[in-house]
This record gives sequence, structure tokens and C-alpha cells, in this order.
Amino acid sequence: MTIVATRSGKVEGFERDGVAVFRGIPYAAPPVGARRWQPPQREEPWAGTRDAGTFSAQSAQTEFAMTTMMGQRQPPYSEDSLYLNVWTPGCDDARRPVMVWIHGGAFIWGAGDTPWYDGTKFAVQGDVVVVTINYRLGPFGFMHLADLFDGAFAGSGNAGILDQIAALEWVRDCIGAFGGDPDRVTVFGESAGAASVATLLGTPGAHGLFRAAIPQSGAASWMSTRERATGVAARVVENLGVRAGDSEALLAASTDAVLGALPAFREDGVAALPFQPVIDGTVLSEQPLAAITAGNAAGVRVLTGTNLNEMTLFTIADPVLATIDDEGVRNRLRAAFGAAGDPLFDSYRARRPNATPQELWLDLSTDGVFRIPAIRLLEAQLAHAPVWSYLFTFQSPVFGGILRSTHALEIPFVFDNLDRGGADMLTGSGPERQGIANAMHRAWIAFAREGDPQHAGLPEWPRYDLDRRATMRFDTTCELLDDPAREDREVFEAEIAAFTP
Repeated sequence: MTIVATRSGKVEGFERDGVAVFRGIPYAAPPVGARRWQPPQREEPWAGTRDAGTFSAQSAQTEFAMTTMMGQRQPPYSEDSLYLNVWTPGCDDARRPVMVWIHGGAFIWGAGDTPWYDGTKFAVQGDVVVVTINYRLGPFGFMHLADLFDGAFAGSGNAGILDQIAALEWVRDCIGAFGGDPDRVTVFGESAGAASVATLLGTPGAHGLFRAAIPQSGAASWMSTRERATGVAARVVENLGVRAGDSEALLAASTDAVLGALPAFREDGVAALPFQPVIDGTVLSEQPLAAITAGNAAGVRVLTGTNLNEMTLFTIADPVLATIDDEGVRNRLRAAFGAAGDPLFDSYRARRPNATPQELWLDLSTDGVFRIPAIRLLEAQLAHAPVWSYLFTFQSPVFGGILRSTHALEIPFVFDNLDRGGADMLTGSGPERQGIANAMHRAWIAFAREGDPQHAGLPEWPRYDLDRRATMRFDTTCELLDDPAREDREVFEAEIAAFTP
């Protein structure tokens, strides 16, 4: 029995594998009823001791296709989901580094209770405190309603980001009682979680809540304009049968009705996310990348990178790719990048004369959606704090190797959770995996503890700069690369100076 006092009451966790675990701790009031689509409010205090032995419901979301593919049922979900989980080596006054994980899932799926995100190994091997969170998703967390309802839901398009800030404020206020140091917080995440981390770097309201950041396969370029976000919201509201301006009718709609009102979004482009952070003039007044460039996150150290073949996870489900030719690739690039599409195609094709159109599109879309935005983030922050770059290149052997070094593949390596939650269905089961996990897991621990990912098991890993652009490659052999795929980077730089997908 482990009891800890938080700012709102006592919680009782449990011990497992030498680690104290707390699940389902509220960090904000349930965003239901009149609080729906409003900024998070502080949780209500409770009397006695609250059981923190079970996870909360996941944030309301549609069924994730991969869950069905794996033969699993969707876990319970609810709009009452603003809870977090803690793994700690000890509830004492040791003031350990803290790592706060923000899950991915395209801003519409995911939860902090995913087995891959179990923080036990970080706590045991790194003597750090790990926190995972839920935040509002999809139409509840990123639907910009203010312009349809006369400002009644100001900030609703960034409610999920505000939830993340509220969770970090809880960490600031409470983590000391769990053996953590609120002045040594590293926030990290993958995909939409990484984009959230990068957005926080450019959000004034998050200033001072963390000292280091690790965005994995996501950067500060995934944003909606106010106009685009209003258009998405209008389609949902129309499908609900609610008249614009009728706030009461909107609030009366059930959770499942809102989820059922989501259109079958299909937009052209390489980063067509219907729900994502919004430049709304309330929470975000400018592109986060511009705010980062101007010094909003001065002093915050950043470690970021991507996987070599990010887009295979998405392209394998694209039936058009089976028969696409070079002209089809050109058309996709024109739709995504306008006049820059042709020079991008010509440059990549010239260096890949034997590549199939599918392989060409994989490289171009991986760079356009993931790698180049990560580089832009490094470039924006390096004047304000030390930054480091990585590239994950391990090739998954599953499904005949079709996934290659795909999106999300690095997560169980980072957490050293290769034995959890069906990770081997993505990573395979080969013994070579553990060496990669050791290298990455220790680097993330070193970064959280010392502010530098260097450790004895890696080659020398200097900071990223504009001359060398040093990048650590994680694979069965780790090595330092200088400016990998330089020509590809340079053509994006020349053709799309202000890249925002």
C-alpha cells in the first residue's frame, strides 16, 4: 500500500517490480456538461483516500482500425477522461527527473494506458519518474467552434493542448510528493504526441513547465488555420443536425452522437489531419514554429528525429499506390506543394533512377511530413538551447518486411518494452532488438537526467548545428551521420522555405 497526498486529496497506488504505480489520478475536472469544449478546470478535492489502482476510461474516440485488426475490443471511453498515471522508484524527497509522455494517434485516437507506454523500465533503470496522460481528442479536443457559435467555445480548437498544459501544471504542483523534481521535467511524445510537444514549445501558456523536450516523428508544422478548422467543425455540426449558434443543442448532443457525426474525411495532401492544433487567436496567435524561432522556448533542450520509412504504415493501406506511375506522384506533389511539386519530383527522381514510383513517393512523403519538419524544428530552437538529432533505421521483419523502418516502430525500443502489449507484432522477435533498445532507452534517460543524450554505449554524439548537422543513427549498429540525405534536405529548403503541411 502506497499513499501519497496530491493537491486535491490522497491517492493510494500499488507496488510492482520495485516501482510504485498510480493510475487514474484526476488532473482536471471532468470536461462534461457546461464544461464541454471549455478550457480545463482544476479537479475538485475529495475526502479520504482515492483508489489509484486502475486506469481511467480512455478519451472519447472512434474505434481504431488496428485494434480490430489485432482481434481486440475497444476499451471503455468517456468524455470524463482527464486523468494521468505515475510510475516512480519511490515516494520520497529524492527529487528525481520527471518524464511526461504525450501519446500519439493523429489527435483522434490513443490513451496513456497503452502497454507500450508502461514506465517501469524508465523508473528502474533510470531512476526517473514517468507520467502518462489522457487528453481530449478529435471533436472534443480539437474542434474549433468559436466562429460558429459567436465565441461561446473560445479555445475549443486547442482544448487538447490546454489539457496537456493542465497536466503539466499538475506535475509542477504535485510530482514532488511522488519523488520527482518539478524543475527537471522532460516532455516527450510520438506522432501527434510529438506534434503536441512541439506545439507546447511554441505555446506561451506552456512556458516554464518543462526544461527539455523529445518529439519523436512529429514537429511544429502540423497546424490548422482558423478557416480550415471552422470548415471541419461546420461539417460535424451540420451532420449533428445542430444549427450554428445553438450552443444548447450542441451541448445536449451525446458523446456517441458527436463521434457518429464525423464525416468520412478524405483530403488531398500529405498531412491531411482533420483535427489538429489551430491558430485560433486565443490559445495560439501564431505558428508555433515562428514562436519557437522567436525564443518562446528559450533554454529548453530538444532531442528530435524520425524513422527512415515513416510513411509505410500509411501507404500500405492506399489502394491507388499499387498502380501509381511517375505522373501520379507528380500530381500528388503538386496537390501538396503547389509549384514546388515538380522540382521536388525531379530532384528525388534524379538521385533515384531505379526506384519504383511507390518507393519515390515513400521517400518524398516521409521527408515532407516528418523529416523536414523535424529539421525545421531543430533549426528554430538551436539559437535558444542545445539540440540533438537522431534517425531510427531498424527494419522490421514482420509482414515480409513491407513496413521497413515505419512510423511508431521506435516506441517499444525507447521504453525498453519489447516484451509488452504485442510489440513483437511490429518489431519481430529477433535478439538483435535488445541492443537497440538499450541504446535508445539509455539515451532518453541521459537526456532526462543530464540534458544530453550521450552515454557510454554510443559513439560521440555532438549537438546539432548548421555546419555538421550531426545525427545519431539507431540500428543494430549505432553510428553518427553528418547531414544525412543532404541533397534531399537542400531541395526542400530551396523550394519550400516556409514548410507547413
